[in-house]
Amino acid sequence: MPYAHRAVELRRSVYELLDSGPVGTFRARFVSRVIILLIVANLVATALESVPALEAQYAPLFAAIEWLSLAVFTVEYLARIWIAPEQPPDRHLPPVRARLKFIASGEGLIDLLAVLPFWLVLVVSFDLRFLLVFRIVRFLKLARYSPAMRSLIEAIYNERRALFGCAVILIGTTLVTGSLMYLAERHVQPDKLGTIPDAMWWAVVTLGTIGYGDVVPMTPLGKLIATMTIFCGFVMVALPVGIIATAFSEMIHRRDFVVTWGMVAKVPLFSELEAGDIADIMRLLRAQTVEPGAVIARRGDPAHSMYFIAAGEVEISLKESTVRLASGHFFGEVAVLRRARRSATVTALTRTNLLVLDARDLHALMGREPRVAARMKEMIRERVGSELVSQRGDIVTEELDEGDSEEATNSRNG
Repeated sequence: MPYAHRAVELRRSVYELLDSGPVGTFRARFVSRVIILLIVANLVATALESVPALEAQYAPLFAAIEWLSLAVFTVEYLARIWIAPEQPPDRHLPPVRARLKFIASGEGLIDLLAVLPFWLVLVVSFDLRFLLVFRIVRFLKLARYSPAMRSLIEAIYNERRALFGCAVILIGTTLVTGSLMYLAERHVQPDKLGTIPDAMWWAVVTLGTIGYGDVVPMTPLGKLIATMTIFCGFVMVALPVGIIATAFSEMIHRRDFVVTWGMVAKVPLFSELEAGDIADIMRLLRAQTVEPGAVIARRGDPAHSMYFIAAGEVEISLKESTVRLASGHFFGEVAVLRRARRSATVTALTRTNLLVLDARDLHALMGREPRVAARMKEMIRERVGSELVSQRGDIVTEELDEGDSEEATNSRNG
C-alpha cells in the first residue's frame, strides 16, 4: 500500500511538471521551454538540412539534434501515457481506459507520429526523405504549449458548422461560375476552358483572389462572368476569415477572463466570495505594464493597491529575504483593506503585465454592497496566515502589523 501511494504521488508530481499550464512552478516552466526549444530546433534543422551544402557541412549537428529530440519526445510521450489518469476529465476512469483515451486522442496521435516513424526506421528500410513529413508534424506539438494556438484550434472546431457552410457555398459558386465560363469560352479556348472541370479550376483560382493569369476570358460575356466571379471571390474570402477572426477573438477574451478569474479567486481575501462578487471585483481591475528594473512599490510608501501578475516576473525585497513571483501570483492584498505602508520593495525583473486593484475602488464596491464588506472584514483575520510570505506570494504579516501600529498611533493622537 505505501508503494502504491508513493507511485500515485510520483505520477501526480510528473503530471504537474508536464501539464501545469501557464501558471506553474519554475521546474514546470523550464521543462515546457526545453521542449519548445527542441521543437523549434527540429523545424529549423529540417529546413536547413534540405540545403545540400549545409547538410554536408553540418550533418553531425543535425543528427545530434534529431537523436536528442527523439529521446526527449519519446520519454515525454511515455510519461504522458503514464500520467493520463491524472487528467481532470479522466480521473473517474480506470487507469487503463484513461491511458487508451489519451493514446487515441488528437494530442496522443501527434505525439506518437513525432517518434514512432523514427524508431521504425531502425528496423524497416524505406526512403528517409519520407521522414521529413513527420518531422514537420512535430510543429503541431507546439499547440500544447501555446495558448494562442490552442485557442485558434478550438475556435475553428467550434465554428466547424459555419465553416462547412462556407465550403458548401464555395463549391456551389465554383460549379456555377465554372459552368457559365465553360459555356461562354469553350469554343474560343477549347484547350483551357473546353470542359467544366477545366473551367472550375479557373473559377477556384479566381474566387480565391489568386489570379494566376494562365487563363484569361476572351469574349465580352466571359469577361462579364469573370467580373462577377471576382466580386463573389471577395465574399468567399471574407466569410471564413470573418468567422474565424471573430471566434478567435472571443476565445482569447474568454481565456483571459478565465485566467483573471482564477487569479482573483485564489486570493485568500476573495476566495470565499460568491461568483457575482468576484465578477464585480474583476470589473475594477485596470491593466498596467512596467519595464524591467522599474519599482512597482517601495517599502515605507503608503499602500493603496494590490497587484496580480498577468505576465512577467517581479522581485520582492523584504527585510531579511528576497522573493520572486511569476505570472499567476499576487501581492499587496492587505493594502486594499488596511491603511498600511508597504512592507517591501517590489521590482520588475522582466517586462511585466499587471492587473491593479485600487483600494478606493474596492472600498466603493464594499460601500455599495454591505454583504461583501461584512464578509471581507470577517475573513481578513481568519484567512491571513502567520507567515511573512505565503506559498502563493502574498505579503501579509508586516503590512498587518504596521497597519495596526498606525491605527493605534492615530487613536492615541486623536
